[in-house]
Amino acid sequence: MGKLDINLSFIISTRNRLNFLKITLTILIQNLNPGEEIVVVDGDSNDGSKDYLLQLFNEGKIHQFISEPDRNQAHGWNKAMLMARGLIIKKIIDDDVFHYSAIRKCADFMLANSEVDVVISNELNASLNNQEQISKSSRLSQFESWKQKRTASFTFSDVHILIRKSALSYIGLYHTDFVMMDWEYALRMSFLRAKIVYFTGYNALSVGHAGSVSANKNAKLVHHQGERARLMYNYPGDAAEITLWSRLKINIGKILYSKNKIPTNTTYKEDITEAYSYFYLKIDEINNQNPGIFII
Repeated sequence: MGKLDINLSFIISTRNRLNFLKITLTILIQNLNPGEEIVVVDGDSNDGSKDYLLQLFNEGKIHQFISEPDRNQAHGWNKAMLMARGLIIKKIIDDDVFHYSAIRKCADFMLANSEVDVVISNELNASLNNQEQISKSSRLSQFESWKQKRTASFTFSDVHILIRKSALSYIGLYHTDFVMMDWEYALRMSFLRAKIVYFTGYNALSVGHAGSVSANKNAKLVHHQGERARLMYNYPGDAAEITLWSRLKINIGKILYSKNKIPTNTTYKEDITEAYSYFYLKIDEINNQNPGIFII
């Protein structure tokens, strides 16, 4: 596959998440189309992930792969974005669920509209502890307020985002000094008035699980960085400015990147296949009921 042949790059940054990777990558590989690539950055895993990923790479099932220590989560994701050869970049988080038809609908829209830098979508959230309770949320009202220039910036989760690679020269990469990296990135993109389009379908489902660590230990850091970003991007705040969900993700990352420590408490030992099968069925069902439209 030559560089000019790639329209869509699926990028993954991971460390010590073998049980989740086996599910997420298996489904991604099964759904991969011509003109697409899989890029994986492993943060020097020691739970078997590195060997698993290397085998997939040697078999040609993933197209780019490195394994080396990362300084933090943003560092790993930035490597993956820079490695991506596709016109469009889609981030794949190892423990979340993705709807590849909806993703391709978004990518096709971007390919047909070269002025679009970013596409975001509605949100789905669930938990392994209570898998049948799937919640829906939207940032459409915040997006519309921003479009009408009533607010200078707004927030959204990066689990749903598609980015045009050429837009990176304007919007930049993840800020490696922010643990709330997606929160800061969303504020920066919107503050810079990147060309953002809203898709009212659902291209991803965020999954929480018992490996999450209490966010209270990071309360001061979260507050400090929140105030810092609000000043930088003239962000007025809203009810979803820093969710508990985001804080739990932050703590997982701190464990994953702690030195000389195998993060056993973030790895599920029980079989999670059944739960994820249910999630994939539900996101498909939800998108069939609501195929979504693009709001420019």
